[in-house]
Amino acid sequence: MPPRPRLDTQPPEPPPQGMDDAAWVDVIQKMDEVYSQLVTDEIELEKKNAELEQSQQFIFSVLSAMSDVLVVCDAQGLIEETNAALCELVGRSEQQLRGTSLYDLLADPASEARARAVMANRSPTRRGESIELNLRGAGGEGVPVDANCTPRFAASQRRVGTVLVARPTAEIRRAYQELRSAHEALKRTQQQLLHSEKMASLGRLVAGVAHELNNPISFVLGNVHALGRYSERLRDYIQAVHEGRTPAELQALRTRLRVPHILDDLPSLLEGTIEGAQRTADIVNGLKRFSAVDTENRQDVDLNKVVDRSVLWISKGASRGLQLQWRPGEPCIVRGNAGQLQQVVMNLLQNALDATSERPQQAPQVSIAIDATATHVLLRVDDNGPGIAEADLSRIFDPFFTTKPVGKGTGLGLSISYGIVEQHGGVLSARNLPAGGARFEVSLPRLTSPVNRPGFPGHS
Repeated sequence: MPPRPRLDTQPPEPPPQGMDDAAWVDVIQKMDEVYSQLVTDEIELEKKNAELEQSQQFIFSVLSAMSDVLVVCDAQGLIEETNAALCELVGRSEQQLRGTSLYDLLADPASEARARAVMANRSPTRRGESIELNLRGAGGEGVPVDANCTPRFAASQRRVGTVLVARPTAEIRRAYQELRSAHEALKRTQQQLLHSEKMASLGRLVAGVAHELNNPISFVLGNVHALGRYSERLRDYIQAVHEGRTPAELQALRTRLRVPHILDDLPSLLEGTIEGAQRTADIVNGLKRFSAVDTENRQDVDLNKVVDRSVLWISKGASRGLQLQWRPGEPCIVRGNAGQLQQVVMNLLQNALDATSERPQQAPQVSIAIDATATHVLLRVDDNGPGIAEADLSRIFDPFFTTKPVGKGTGLGLSISYGIVEQHGGVLSARNLPAGGARFEVSLPRLTSPVNRPGFPGHS
């Protein structure tokens, strides 16, 4: 049987002299507080470590996602940080690049000299400096890049390195080419849209234009028929003269054919024919100017003439009860494209007529006036329609915005007119009149010098 262990029969050591139970309780409480603080600090440290790791992961994901080349160097040009784009470009891993010299990545002495000059700059701007470099690609070939070199500063504002962000020039050129192609396509689309709306406006005025063309053409045709009859009579009389008929016979034939009346009527017939042909030519030329696509053709234009042509075409296709007030005044010369300005005026007039048609119980009224100041020409078009809803005033010039029923409007007329006026250095605005109806006002820069110059294109 194993021996029993000996029991220690000595009493425990007494507590230190001078410390009672309350002191021990304080010590234990302090130890608990310290332990709790240690636990809290450990939890906070773990939380900070987790946040730091998330931040590092975020920075790493951003660097990996960058398509541009990134190089972070110290003051001596040694690489401290890179991204995946650089590693892929030069064919080396991040571990292989870290600690190597930036200049080892450059493909030619000229690039190295430019890089050293930027790195040695003692007073760089915080926005950095752009330079062109040739990096050595994975196959040893030179890869041109457009680089921005930004200085990196410590808390003491001492420069501690450089951050270089570069993009291959080929990508920049390709992006520029795509942007340029998109811009050209947008310009073509804008021109097509402008021309389409112009043709749509002209289509709505076909009846009025056809009527306006019919008058001088009918006048010319009537005169030509009369000239044809007169020519037959004169031919018979001249033939009788050549046949040697007696004076009495010629006098009788002269009276029967009414030769004196023909001779008296010929000048007026010819003058009327020429006038009708000229009116037809003027209308056709106006149509050509209106439908022209050329936007760069700028000349001196009398706004009165533009309104005259627009009123002439609009009024022919308007309702019979239209009360249109317009009286041209002194020449008001602006610099611009006559066809485009006419499109603006016609759009405003057509818009006014459409507004007045919404109140069939009252006679449609449209008033046009032109005022001139020392610097500007102001064109106002007023109507007695229902006016513009307050909610629509801020959107009335937006593309494709229209309050008309489907099939009655494209929503482009006022938008295009706004753009044309803006291109001419002017302002197109709209507001409601206190007495009812709406007012559209066009303000354009005025030219005063061409008025005294005879024969300028606006008066042709």
